[in-house]
Amino acid sequence: MNIMHFLTPKAQVEIINIDSTVRQGLEKMRYHGFSAIPVVDSEGHYKGTVTEGDFLWALYNNRNPDLKKLETVPLKAIIHRDYAAVNAGADINEILSTATKQNFVPVVDDRNVFIGIITRKTIMKYLATVQTNLE
Repeated sequence: MNIMHFLTPKAQVEIINIDSTVRQGLEKMRYHGFSAIPVVDSEGHYKGTVTEGDFLWALYNNRNPDLKKLETVPLKAIIHRDYAAVNAGADINEILSTATKQNFVPVVDDRNVFIGIITRKTIMKYLATVQTNLE
């Protein structure tokens, strides 16, 4: 099965540039109510995902967090690089395996350019439909 069937295209996904600050990332996450946001560079290459946990650890490690200081801390200093992306040609098993470890699966093309995400919710809806059709 072609995984592009499950893709939410980047035009419908909130992303943040790696050159943004921690404060900008926090504001974007708060405004949209997300727990994780894909991070790209100026050319659209996927660089990782920033999560609520990344922000919490950044605040904790700072000991005396000064929110004004967060305007100068670069997002790339706290970014979660272990949030795996898959290539658009990946098979469904790779998507399922990756989705068990994270809220969504970033999808990139052959040049590592971010093209969208596949959410766990989309995968679960598909699997529920398949299960219903088998009964």
